[in-house]
Amino acid sequence: MQYLLAAVGGYLLGSIPFGLVLTRLAGLGDIRAIGSGNIGATNVLRTGRKDLALATLLLDAGKAGAALLIARAFWGPEAGFAAGGAAFLGHCFPVWLGFKGGKGVATFFGVLFAGAWPVGIAAGLGWLLTAALFRISSLGALVAALVAPIAAYLLNAGPWAVGFCALLAALIYWRHAPNITRLLKGEEPRIGAKKKEA
Repeated sequence: MQYLLAAVGGYLLGSIPFGLVLTRLAGLGDIRAIGSGNIGATNVLRTGRKDLALATLLLDAGKAGAALLIARAFWGPEAGFAAGGAAFLGHCFPVWLGFKGGKGVATFFGVLFAGAWPVGIAAGLGWLLTAALFRISSLGALVAALVAPIAAYLLNAGPWAVGFCALLAALIYWRHAPNITRLLKGEEPRIGAKKKEA
């Protein structure tokens, strides 16, 4: 029962579409009508509002981290991972938006930093280095997702953390399937570009 409560609470918290809420409050309309149609920070950046993009990034990461920390405080580390994973799913498949949400990168980092911060730092460095070199956000996300389970194993974060990171990494790769196709074709937009994605 405690894992069910953790998962349901995490999902509901994770499904709050902060990117959509913030852009509407700012009078920018529906973020789903521009760029990739995504509700995440990268697409919010395409509005030209860096402040809103940063706020979206922090809130999307924070909701997943909060879900994990709250559940862990009440029911232990396994329940924390359950809540964090459910928050990730809530962001990707929010019930309020017909299960069409973001790609989960910010929530992924929120879970990592809350659940195993050394792994979060390793994955974050992977994203930063890749983004700095290639200026492609999705490529940075894919590298970070690959780094996370490897770092969890090398840093002895525990079997729960390794398996959890591997599962979320697989989901991130799945959610980024169109991006991977564009990367292979050399057509993936670079950071700051306003070109529409499929």
